[in-house]
Amino acid sequence: MARIRPTPGASERNARKPVSNEDSGTSDAAPRDRLSASQRRANSTQRAYSQLRHKIIENELTPDSCFLEQELALMLGLSRTPVREAVVRLQGEGLVQIVPRHGVRIVPTSISDIIHIYQVLISLESAAAGLVAARAGVSLAPLEDACAQMTDALERGDMQAWAAADEVFHESLVKLGGNARLAQVVMNCRDQVHRVRRFTQMVRPHPQPRESIAEHHAIIRAMKEGDATLATRLYRAHRERGWREQTEVLRRYGINQA
Repeated sequence: MARIRPTPGASERNARKPVSNEDSGTSDAAPRDRLSASQRRANSTQRAYSQLRHKIIENELTPDSCFLEQELALMLGLSRTPVREAVVRLQGEGLVQIVPRHGVRIVPTSISDIIHIYQVLISLESAAAGLVAARAGVSLAPLEDACAQMTDALERGDMQAWAAADEVFHESLVKLGGNARLAQVVMNCRDQVHRVRRFTQMVRPHPQPRESIAEHHAIIRAMKEGDATLATRLYRAHRERGWREQTEVLRRYGINQA
């Protein structure tokens, strides 16, 4: 005769029932909350870094000025922790200096720094100009559009818009070269150049805006003709002139750092 197995009682059924997070008093919400908090902190740090870096590069925070950590936090509308983390990152880039018991100092760019940065920038950007000229089928429309914007801004007397379009020209040229590593190094240098340029513009407007536009067009023509040697030479001469003009402004006004 077959043996009949008794039906399990309530206590036995409960013992066999798998224990869920809800039954055990835990849930997946806690890890999700912790992850969310971690992500929020990372976002706040990135926000503090981006805003502070922008203010430094645009000279909204005066070179050689000092700020308490709490002042920067109030300025950005953030807590001190993300600001502290952002400042450490900016110090690694040489843009600020953390001074114990005194706060954060905005590190100025010396003329020697400017010279060294331009030496790197001129060599790499000139190489990029040659690369663009040597590439077949590359559209130079971004460069021509930037020149048109520069001309339009100059006619309106808007030198800030002129300078912005000028930077678009140089950035577009480097990207068209097709060398991502070269472009990355150039971008790192260009932020410092932009900072100095903004500073010199506050002291004195660009002395030869029409000549710059004409030089841009000459560079574009050399690229269209596929003459890499000429494009490189013209670009180098163009950048070296801009470099001399900026350092001359600083020296003329007795400014050793910007």
